[in-house]
This record gives sequence, structure tokens and C-alpha cells, in this order.
Amino acid sequence: HGKYQLVVQEVEPRGAGALALLLQQVKERLQADGLLDPARKRRLPFLPRRIGVATSPTGAALRDFLRTRSVRWPLYPVRLAHAPVQGPGASVEIARAIERLDRSGVEVIALIRGGGSLEDLWAFNELPVAAAIRACGVPVVSGVGHESDTTLADLVADLRAHTPTDAAQVLFPERA
Repeated sequence: HGKYQLVVQEVEPRGAGALALLLQQVKERLQADGLLDPARKRRLPFLPRRIGVATSPTGAALRDFLRTRSVRWPLYPVRLAHAPVQGPGASVEIARAIERLDRSGVEVIALIRGGGSLEDLWAFNELPVAAAIRACGVPVVSGVGHESDTTLADLVADLRAHTPTDAAQVLFPERA
């Protein structure tokens, strides 16, 4: 006579998991609100006077972005708005960074972050970021993650770049 006890601490839907289900629900809500409509996409300025960048001040994404700027057009005017790009409260801080840049007089904003897991990139799948991108008065380029990563910020933005470096290549003209 033996006893066996099973203690369940968490239950998730079978299949892709709770985060994937939540992502699909938010995506459907944004679609219903018209935020994913391709007709809402704005054209990028040809030679913007100043480019805004919303990202973490310590991440490799910013270094890659600025390195690409140095190759294409050194000292091209950039205004930075720092924000944490993962963790609790990051989505609200990212949205605030977008709003600060929009008010600062930039002509286009790059939203950048390096790659990571779905959990690492989750802040870019939250409604505050999507709403800030859509409310922004200037075009937004999303360069979040790596080529295979897709976030809701990518879908709402005016242009999706595959990486932060790709975002820089799209935005910075070649000086020559």
C-alpha cells in the first residue's frame, strides 16, 4: 500500500501556451480596432533632420544602431529616449519614450531592441506600446529582435526592420 500525491502549481492550455494565446487575443483586438490596417502606414521621410531612437541605453542594439550610423553618415543627428526594454513596466516606459521623442521634434522614430525569447520581447507585445506607436505624429520604424522575431510593435509600426542594424540602414542615408 503506497500513497502518491501530485501537487499542481500551474496549469496552461495545451499547445502553444498561455503567452501565445494572449498574444493572439491582443493581435485580434488590434486588428478589430484597425491598428493593423496597412492603409494606415506612413511613408518615411527621405532625409529626416533628426532621427529619434527609443531603446535601452546599455543594450547592444543601440551600439549596433550607432555603429551603422557611423558607417553610413557619421554624426547624423539622433535624439535618444532611454527606456527599459524588458521586464515589469517596460511597456509603459517604452510608450513614454515614444511620446517624448514625438514631442521633441524628430521626424521619424526608431524603436529598437536586440533579440530574445518571447518572454524577453513581451513588452513590445503590450497595448501601451502599440497605442503609443499609433498615436505618434511621425512614422515609427520597429527594429525589435532578430529576423525571425515578430512582435505587435512590428505589426503596428509604419515599417518593420528585421534587426536594429536593419533599422539604421533604412533610416540613415549613405553620405556619399
